[in-house]
Amino acid sequence: MGRLLIILIALVSFYNAQAQWPFGKEKIRNLDNFDKSRLSWGYTLGFNSYDFDFDYNNQTEDIIVEKSVGFNVGLLGNLRLNDYLDLRLEPMVAFSSRNLIFPFAGEDDQDRLREVKSTYVHIPLLLKVSTKRLNNWKPFIVGGLSTAINLSSNQDNPDDNSVGQFRMTNNSYYYEVGFGIDLYLYYFKFTPSIRGVFALNDELVRDADPNSIYTSNIEKMSSRGVFINFTFQ
Repeated sequence: MGRLLIILIALVSFYNAQAQWPFGKEKIRNLDNFDKSRLSWGYTLGFNSYDFDFDYNNQTEDIIVEKSVGFNVGLLGNLRLNDYLDLRLEPMVAFSSRNLIFPFAGEDDQDRLREVKSTYVHIPLLLKVSTKRLNNWKPFIVGGLSTAINLSSNQDNPDDNSVGQFRMTNNSYYYEVGFGIDLYLYYFKFTPSIRGVFALNDELVRDADPNSIYTSNIEKMSSRGVFINFTFQ
């Protein structure tokens, strides 16, 4: 994320220098009145990478999280508040997969490994804070709160890790922060962005055995992740 921020700053700086050059050719502003609409709509495609953050009751060997790249698709509703502020609703469906390795759960891979596949209905409400438009570019930062329904949680499954079933709660709550840049193309506005999501609640459903080697030492388990989104309006 740090490298992407450096690249974004470098591109904006280069654009400013070019725009201020006295002998440069005048730029054509695409979609000049696009942002004056009170309401606008669009859709989003992107990628995600989810992780877990663990807090332990007693410090022992850490649970290992193997991450993978998932994808997400969704819609966008944008309410213009003024020239620099927008309120955004971005409902989406996100698919992800993580492997949990419990190194202290024996030598058998079947005992040590839990595959966690998740399908989230993710609903963020975000405040977008933009800079002044620079010809056909407009950088912004974004932040807000979100909720998600995990359709693959297994919360109500009576089986637990004693028979190989890892369970999570159905509902999660997050805060989100990120940045991006609006690009005004000839026919539509294209917006690449990157956003971090951080769960606020404990998502672990504990095993029936209070001394379970899988869940008894976990004080809190919460998701965190990175979304790279491409929005079309």
